[in-house]
Amino acid sequence: MKSVTISSKFQIVIPEMIRQAMNLKPGGKVLVLQYENRIEFIPQRKMKDMRGFLKGIDTSVEHEKDHFFQKS
Repeated sequence: MKSVTISSKFQIVIPEMIRQAMNLKPGGKVLVLQYENRIEFIPQRKMKDMRGFLKGIDTSVEHEKDHFFQKS
């Protein structure tokens, strides 16, 4: 966990390690949320940049028997 300082203009610098890990670039946008007693920054991504981010995810789901369409 890193500590940052708030400037007199209420600006902060995101540490380099986090910028690299999150692939943040100058001019990028983030959503800013207050959640209980903390501030959260969520990077906004273009939909075309999201392509393939779920690659390899297990999409198999076990279903219960369908009670409405059972044959009598």
